[in-house]
Amino acid sequence: MSRNTLEICLKCHGIIVDNYSRIECDNGFCGRSCHRKCTELSEDQLKVLDEVPNLRWHCDTCLGRVQTGAQMSKWLEKSLREHEKRLEILEQGLVKRSKHDDPTRTSPLCPFLPNTVGRKAVTTTVVFVTLTFLLGIVLATTTNLFGKTLNQNLDNIGGGLILRFVERQQWLAQPPQRDIPALELPVSLVIALPTNSENCNTQALCVLRVRLLQSYDIESSQKLDIAYNFLIGGDGNVYVGRGWDKMGAHMNDTYYDSRSLSFAYIGSFKTLQPSDKQLNVTRLLLEHGVKLGKIAPNYRFTSSSKLIPSVTDFKADALYSSFANWTHWS
Repeated sequence: MSRNTLEICLKCHGIIVDNYSRIECDNGFCGRSCHRKCTELSEDQLKVLDEVPNLRWHCDTCLGRVQTGAQMSKWLEKSLREHEKRLEILEQGLVKRSKHDDPTRTSPLCPFLPNTVGRKAVTTTVVFVTLTFLLGIVLATTTNLFGKTLNQNLDNIGGGLILRFVERQQWLAQPPQRDIPALELPVSLVIALPTNSENCNTQALCVLRVRLLQSYDIESSQKLDIAYNFLIGGDGNVYVGRGWDKMGAHMNDTYYDSRSLSFAYIGSFKTLQPSDKQLNVTRLLLEHGVKLGKIAPNYRFTSSSKLIPSVTDFKADALYSSFANWTHWS
């Protein structure tokens, strides 16, 4: 309806002079108007209608022809309470959201990131670091145990229980200076003697001792190669020197060198007894030599000091006394 036409109050049927004194029904297409004083509402109620959004006034016709002001006031108060309830629920929802999901709220653990992002980032980082640390401990422990086991196996694989040769290439031997004369086999004499070096009880140490002995024999003693046919270490391994088929230089005497094989025991044995591993592997090496046809079955096992008593380097009473009860010992 145009605001320029005359409007008649729905209740008193008087002319509504200005817009300030009028109130219009807000029920869809009704559009009926009434004097504000004719609504039987108080000034406070009319003021609430003006100030509160979405709070509507309906005429008596739209309200089922409600005639009394008391009923109208009751309806208005009910509408206002419902509106206040909706506002309260909306406010509570906003407060909860601001506490948990507010992106402007920073995490106490990570002040440069929003609350939710910071919490997830810190949690992920802590879990990753923890798992990495635990994995490192497991790997370190496993590697350590494996390394110890491997070293023990390498050091004890001979152990005097089996005959294990450490070949020349394994202890990184130098090649002979020239061809070494062949040994007439089988020999009837096997000579035991000390190297008079430091003892060894692991393969790594024994390899070092053997390499130093070869360097000394070649460079200082001007020999063609390491002097001994075989060297027996405290680790229970047999280190191949000149081997079964080549003449040794262990006695510095051509007569004995050309008729014997030498078993050199790594270490000094004037007072120190040889280890059980060295004694056990000596038996195995002698038996193996006989089986191969390199040592005569009726061989004689003797000490270098017995053959040439004047050479003090051959003294090793503790070593020789260990063989005193052996069948072929002389």
